[in-house]
Amino acid sequence: MGIHKFFMSMNDLERIIRCPGRFKFEEHNVAAHSWKVSQYAMFFATLEENNGATINWKSLYEKTINHDFAEIFIGDIKTPVKHASPELKQMLTHVEEKMMEKFIMDEIPKEFQPVFFDRMKEGKDDTIEGRLLELADKLDQVYEAFAELQRGNTDIEFVNMYETALRKILHIPLETSINYFKEVIMQEIMKEQSVIDVKSITVQLLVE
Repeated sequence: MGIHKFFMSMNDLERIIRCPGRFKFEEHNVAAHSWKVSQYAMFFATLEENNGATINWKSLYEKTINHDFAEIFIGDIKTPVKHASPELKQMLTHVEEKMMEKFIMDEIPKEFQPVFFDRMKEGKDDTIEGRLLELADKLDQVYEAFAELQRGNTDIEFVNMYETALRKILHIPLETSINYFKEVIMQEIMKEQSVIDVKSITVQLLVE
């Protein structure tokens, strides 16, 4: 047992490709995704803090950096599959939790296990940090899908990914962040040149 095994597992996250089995102009791995999520969350947390919210920055960074670590055990399962039914989502969450628990017990030195159990638990909750994680996670999904549509990838999977993530973002209870996202970021997205008509898709979602 030693922290060495945990450090080595970072390499595994680099090898797990997001949205597997689909043609993509650009591949994305889970390690890079986690870093991008932390950057998105940092920006929106700053926005919230500037508007009077209290942010637990330690909690935010721990949630964002670690939120997909359990994918070293089960890989990246597509969002539509994960959410095909509440029962399936619950089963997958249970498997991830149990495998994460075993990994901590087997590989993390005992004196660090309590803090690892806390850091590696599900981060998407009703705290402002958990909601910021949800926003940042879905935002990266928006950008990954948008990049494919912008280049002309006609796979319907990326249209569905873009719509699903955008729809989810618009219903996250973070008024300041979501207003900024709608009024600034989405407007900039719609101004981008794109082979596929992303603007029409976006406008339709905004009026739902």
